[in-house]
Amino acid sequence: MRTTTRLAAAALAAGTVLLAAGGTALADTAGPSPSASGSSSAPTEAGTTFRTATVLKQGQTATATASTGDYLYWVFPATAGQNATANATVTLPESATRHGSVTWQLDVYDGLRRRQACASGRPSRVASVQDTTVSLRCTLRTVRPWAEAWANDPLPGAYYMRLTVVDLPEQDLGLPVKAEVEATAKDAGGAKAAGGKLAAPLTPVAQAGATLDPGADPSASPTASAPSTQASSQPAALEAPGGSWSAGWWSDRWVWTVAGGVLGALAGVGGYGLARHPRRRTAA
Repeated sequence: MRTTTRLAAAALAAGTVLLAAGGTALADTAGPSPSASGSSSAPTEAGTTFRTATVLKQGQTATATASTGDYLYWVFPATAGQNATANATVTLPESATRHGSVTWQLDVYDGLRRRQACASGRPSRVASVQDTTVSLRCTLRTVRPWAEAWANDPLPGAYYMRLTVVDLPEQDLGLPVKAEVEATAKDAGGAKAAGGKLAAPLTPVAQAGATLDPGADPSASPTASAPSTQASSQPAALEAPGGSWSAGWWSDRWVWTVAGGVLGALAGVGGYGLARHPRRRTAA
């Protein structure tokens, strides 16, 4: 009986140690704090192309004033194991200046400029003449750490938000509007955890190629050119959430694994204690 008690105590102690270590790892790999993601200097403008997209941090709200018909671009980071959500609210012109209903649309593209499908939300809405605002939302599928080349799965890196009007009376083109966007992300949990890792995140390149001096010799070696004219492969100012583009080794799946192991050990010890034959003392 003492042996059974010792085995049960050892199993419980091992489970407690593993769960405590996992909790510490989960705290170390948590996402950025609200004070880190939020910023007093929130962006007040938007880009007009992919290359000029305004950088947006997770949890940060950006605003921009534009004209109806403009294409507005923002870019934000998302790492493996996250469910990213893009939100946009458009303040429409006064009803007296509009001539009919308009349709606004929010599209999300990954770092390769592949349009990503929305798992939930309403990325496109029709606003009537009486409406003063229109709200759009697009929640992406879980970002995977790795995928096949032919797949269109979300991968760690940059994600572009494009906000524009897709259907409206021609007389309403050019009317002033105000846009407010926000990018958020939450951990998908161990149920969505996957293996693999990209060699590099899908982030935009600050300089796509090199420019040559008009008076330079075209046959000259690229290494002979000035450092300022060489191509740069450094990514744009897009920081990884929490300092890493990978999800890390820890997930809540470890909790269920450890708990199942502990319960299995206890069941085995209890079954042994019930099934074994009691020892009989022999008379002296």
